[in-house]
Amino acid sequence: MKRPGPFPRTLLEAIKYFSDLDVCRGFLAHLRWPDGIACPSCGSFDTSDMPTRKMWRCRLCRRQFSVKVGTIFEDSPIGLDKWLPAVWALSSAKNGVSSHELGRSIGVTQKTAWFMLQRIRLAMQTKGFQAPLVGTIEADETFIGGKVANNPTRKRGGKTGQWEKTPVMGLLKRGGEVRAFVIPEAKPPHMIGGVREHVAEGSNLCTDGHTAYRLLDVDYNHQFVDHLKEYVRGQVHVNGLENFWCLLKRSIKGTYIKPEPAHISRYVDEQVFRFNSRSKTDADRFTAAVARVSGVRLTWLELTGRIKL
Repeated sequence: MKRPGPFPRTLLEAIKYFSDLDVCRGFLAHLRWPDGIACPSCGSFDTSDMPTRKMWRCRLCRRQFSVKVGTIFEDSPIGLDKWLPAVWALSSAKNGVSSHELGRSIGVTQKTAWFMLQRIRLAMQTKGFQAPLVGTIEADETFIGGKVANNPTRKRGGKTGQWEKTPVMGLLKRGGEVRAFVIPEAKPPHMIGGVREHVAEGSNLCTDGHTAYRLLDVDYNHQFVDHLKEYVRGQVHVNGLENFWCLLKRSIKGTYIKPEPAHISRYVDEQVFRFNSRSKTDADRFTAAVARVSGVRLTWLELTGRIKL
């Protein structure tokens, strides 16, 4: 693997470091195949390098493949010298990066930048949770969407219409990880189901005064605070999750402005990734994000449901 110098610590250093496509190729190959180059089709390690084409050839199935195959970068005409700085920028920016800003920074169109960011968010998504949360857990729900005052259809025939917002469920282990995901409705079956799926029975559960959570008293040591009266009672509060909601909504309102409801889950995944890696350096967070690009793909047709880019 070709190394031009010490591994970067800042975005500026990363841009310089990954300006050489051979360095990009070697870095990604090392993360994907630390035990040696393996064929994405058959898994064979019996491969040969094709340096003039920047590819490898499998001697077993005779297929040729590049380091992009089987990743979010597959079939993208954008070089890794632009992809990797984009991953660095998104993984390190607390408030996210808009497609307009990224497009201007790396020299691509806004549409291309938006497609790149959505694919990076897919890689950041937690593929599966290893074990239920144990200890003191905070549970809360919030809504992502526009303000009711800005809804042009809120008054119809003298009645107040319903402003469509996306409900998001959140679970936070005190001092640990957060898990957040979109739910169909903020109603007891979905809220209770989310808690039971991700929190071990017998754990200490802190919630607000929503009556749906009262049904969990049998399975958990459940305590709640009524926000009409108080926000903290000793160690009973959901302030940790409120902090996470603040970060999420700051990125939505300040950077992304008005994401479509169909895509909100990816913006949630992005913020979950950054929050759970908050103790890492930008370089470590970037490496963790790049390590997830393998095995996931998102085409333009899948993303939009329309014609390809």
